[in-house]
Amino acid sequence: MENWGLVTLQEEMLLYDSNTSSVADRKLMTKIIAHEVAHQWFGNLVTMRWWNDLWLNEGFATFMEYFSLEKIFKELSSYEDFLDARFKTMKRDSLNSTRLLSPPSVQTAEQIIGMFDSFYYLKGASLLLMLKTFLSEDVFQHALILYLHNHSYASIQSDDLWDSFNEVTDQTLDVKRMMKTWTHQKGFPLVTVQRKGKELFIQQERFFLNMKPGIQPSNASYLWHIPLSYITDGGNYSKYQSVLLLDKKSDVINLTEEVEWVKVNIDMNGYFIVQYADDDWEALIKQLKRNPHVLRDKDRANLINNIFELAGLGKVPLQKAFDLINYLGNETHTAPITEALFQTGLIYNLLEKLGYMNLTSRLVARVFKLLQNQIKQQTWTDEGTPSMRELRSVLLEFACTYKQENCYTTAMKLFDDWMASNGTQSLPTDVMTTVFKVGAKTQKGWSFLLEKYNSTGSEAEKNKILEALASSEDVQNLYWLMKTSLDGKIIRAQKLSFIIGTVGRHLPGHLLAWDFVKENWNKLVEKFRLRSYAIQSIVAGSTHLFSTKAHLSEVQAFFENQTEATFQLRCVQEALEVIQLNIHWMEKNLKSLTWWL
Repeated sequence: MENWGLVTLQEEMLLYDSNTSSVADRKLMTKIIAHEVAHQWFGNLVTMRWWNDLWLNEGFATFMEYFSLEKIFKELSSYEDFLDARFKTMKRDSLNSTRLLSPPSVQTAEQIIGMFDSFYYLKGASLLLMLKTFLSEDVFQHALILYLHNHSYASIQSDDLWDSFNEVTDQTLDVKRMMKTWTHQKGFPLVTVQRKGKELFIQQERFFLNMKPGIQPSNASYLWHIPLSYITDGGNYSKYQSVLLLDKKSDVINLTEEVEWVKVNIDMNGYFIVQYADDDWEALIKQLKRNPHVLRDKDRANLINNIFELAGLGKVPLQKAFDLINYLGNETHTAPITEALFQTGLIYNLLEKLGYMNLTSRLVARVFKLLQNQIKQQTWTDEGTPSMRELRSVLLEFACTYKQENCYTTAMKLFDDWMASNGTQSLPTDVMTTVFKVGAKTQKGWSFLLEKYNSTGSEAEKNKILEALASSEDVQNLYWLMKTSLDGKIIRAQKLSFIIGTVGRHLPGHLLAWDFVKENWNKLVEKFRLRSYAIQSIVAGSTHLFSTKAHLSEVQAFFENQTEATFQLRCVQEALEVIQLNIHWMEKNLKSLTWWL
């Protein structure tokens, strides 16, 4: 909490222990401290007038946490986390149940609590990044200095911020008019690009995960002012500039020459998804196979994200998305690999929960084949740059989860040696969670980890142990864990939403987590309050992998039987929509996926 003059933090966000804190822990601590310090200006010195503009506080503090880390701790590559956060935020923002960044009316205490949701933090931060990139860092900084200077010790509204920007741009650009298209409209745009000779034809519409033909007449009037940047095979990054503010439905960009390919939305600094014509996708796929490093890692991750999101809608054949990631054997950066594993992991999870074991093993084999060289190069150490160390965590976790190569054996040996030393032998921090998860597969290992959970003084170690305990394949252990956390004596109740999410992700606990939530719903609401962040996480974590009509009916019936306020909760409406989308995804893609695999 950013109290003026006394920032308060949970111990685990402050106490860094080099023996048990991984590079991911260090990043999280640094980011949270930066966030709370940034609030001394954005929130304390200048405060929003009312809660509907909460994003002015939280969006700015979130933007500044990433911005300041890039400046002060460049080696932490915090841009990778910001990129990943934008991908996840846009996924939520493309649901029908999304909301306005600046809602017109927030009145009750319950509504105010509901505003403290990562959506407002991250969408706000994403829009500020887009604006900074478009205007230049200098102009952006001048506007902020003016804003803080003019409104010190005062309460403001969004318009006061945009007025400061307009003062600095001297009316050459109406920033207020531009940014209101982002804060006063739900969702974000899909920009469609088609290259014909030396011309780029571009148009915009609202991006919906639920894009069914002819269903969205209400969105015909949606129009954003979109800063468009692009790079081609004929250009280089140092020369690019935002060439156009697309403030109408469609436009044409004239290229100076005919090019082989074009990549729109450089570094994914813009808050939108890009759909290319078939030939343009093919040209980009070819370039990635030939030499991926012509494009920056952010752009490669952006292409992976966009093509899988579009394939889920049926706007691009799923096969093309898999064609695009065929280059991964030559990928050396963390962000593209993380995004590819996230997207293929979502598909794996849906197939697994429906019992398509033949397909899941083939999918894992395909992905493993793409990444086998990088996996073989990994060592079970904490060596390398923070980004390399995070990549090691991701790759070894993937290999061990699906028992590939000798990863599982190595992890089990490390765990057995650690257990034999009564937990005194040190483990490499970046692979500690993976080693604990493998160890937790046996009852002896699980019981030992629980014992260590209760005796260790390190919060970082506790969190890694907890994730391993919740990844067990023993249903009785999982039930005990959730129940014990709800009681809050041995395991803190504030860990329960994390436990339920982890239990619900894996096959044995998949249905158990939802049964636990139904059975204990009244206790959960009593303990955490209806609109709290914990309840939002619990609802999402226990339902987001359902993909059958039977489960959709069951979840809907359960919440309809609660109070009207419960059924109308945004997280409940979001959960129902996600299940519907999972059903549609399977209907649309199962056939072609089966054929491809």
